[in-house]
Amino acid sequence: MSRAVLQVFEKYQAARTAFVQTVAELAHRPQNIEALQNAGVMALLRPLLLDTVASIQQSAALALGRLANYSEELAEAVVMNEVLPQLVYSLEKQNRFYKKTAAFVLKAVAKHSPQLAKAVVDAKSLDALVGCLREFEPSVKEAACWALGYIARHTAPLAQAVVDAGAVPLLVLCLQEPELSLKRIAASTMAEICKHSPELAQVVVDQSGVPFVAQLVTHHDSKLKRQVCLCLSQIAKHTVDLAEVVVETEIFTQTKLFSCLKDTDSMVRRNAATCIREVVKHAPELAQLVVNNSGHAAVIDYINKYKGASRLPGIMTLGYIAAFSPTLATIIITTQGIRPLKDALVNEPEDHIKAAAAWSLGQLGRHSPDHAQALAVSDVFRRLVQVYESKDSSTDLKQKSQRALKSVLQKCTHYKSLEPLLLTAPPKILKYIVGQFAKILPTNPKARKSFVQSKGLQKIQELKASGAHNDLAQYIEIINKKFPPEIVDYYSPNYAEKLLQKIETNDDDDDMKE
Repeated sequence: MSRAVLQVFEKYQAARTAFVQTVAELAHRPQNIEALQNAGVMALLRPLLLDTVASIQQSAALALGRLANYSEELAEAVVMNEVLPQLVYSLEKQNRFYKKTAAFVLKAVAKHSPQLAKAVVDAKSLDALVGCLREFEPSVKEAACWALGYIARHTAPLAQAVVDAGAVPLLVLCLQEPELSLKRIAASTMAEICKHSPELAQVVVDQSGVPFVAQLVTHHDSKLKRQVCLCLSQIAKHTVDLAEVVVETEIFTQTKLFSCLKDTDSMVRRNAATCIREVVKHAPELAQLVVNNSGHAAVIDYINKYKGASRLPGIMTLGYIAAFSPTLATIIITTQGIRPLKDALVNEPEDHIKAAAAWSLGQLGRHSPDHAQALAVSDVFRRLVQVYESKDSSTDLKQKSQRALKSVLQKCTHYKSLEPLLLTAPPKILKYIVGQFAKILPTNPKARKSFVQSKGLQKIQELKASGAHNDLAQYIEIINKKFPPEIVDYYSPNYAEKLLQKIETNDDDDDMKE
């Protein structure tokens, strides 16, 4: 009799096991998700999380994790079915296999939105997840890191909750573990925490995390270097003090970071360029440090060699360096920095990259006539005007092109470069060009002769006849005073009519005399 009873329970257990394993396998394929949801799988899996058999609990959790991972709607269903409290309760009691799976479910729910991440936090999961970081088993630590990273990524308050739970010191320890995958996700989670505010980044600094992150810049694993460079950039971006903490790790003075610009992995290259940008933007001393270690040359090589979105941080880096002083701008120019910036302005398909190139060119040329002339002889002015006039250009690109032209043209004394622009530039740009001629022509006889020969004086008279006003009218008046009145009259649009009137007047006078 007892054997018959036992068989019933064995069959029931076997059926439950087969059910959860099959559901977990089916949930692995996206085409099955809708059918599983319509069959009410959530309500059936929930009680199995508290099953007496550990393997059934684990398979049920795995199935729920895969369902939640698929879409935000299913993740919300997991929350609505009150699965999270059961998971968190079991997370503190069960074996390492279940802990890994439970952390996966929490990650799958938290990743979709701040509201779902908040629901995971409200289920009191953070203490349990941080406890998993103390486990001996690396895969449990890794799963907990994933979940904490997805919680922290959404908002500063959620990241602060992760910090308050004591995660950062344990994440720093995870960086020192031998397992590569654990190092990667620990660095990634620290980056997610640091990105929100200086205060959160300072927590990582206070826990001596930066040196451990920085020493991994030269690691052989590209996926790890991606996260390391990203983490350092997220720390450096906030303040000068935090940028100096990154610099003090000597990744710049020993050119460790610059070598990442030549890495075979595109994300490593881009994240390294981003880190350099986030450091140099803060202060001239930091920009000078990068230049002193030939970082500017490495960045120029980088944006020369690679195209597309990966160029963007390098383009902005050159702009930030050039903005600080004429000397730094000169160094960029002499290292052939104009050519790749001009190439990006002309050839990149994305407007935001073109806009960054226009901005950086403006920073290079705005310091002095010599800087402006370097852009002029490289045919940058004409290219900026073309971008400004293009119907396909975005509003931001037009604004940045106009600002770059304004700042550089106001320094330009290279009249040979200004003359062709005078004939083709749109009205908003034209006033800056005419203003420069009003400064150049009074003191330069050669420029005055060239101005007449290039039809510049004729253009000026046409502008005057069309009703130029305000500053433009003043500039035209200054220019005209530097030429004899008969030459000014000769190039005026109505000069022929005046001559005819004089001829007619003379004829009338002759008739009266007769």
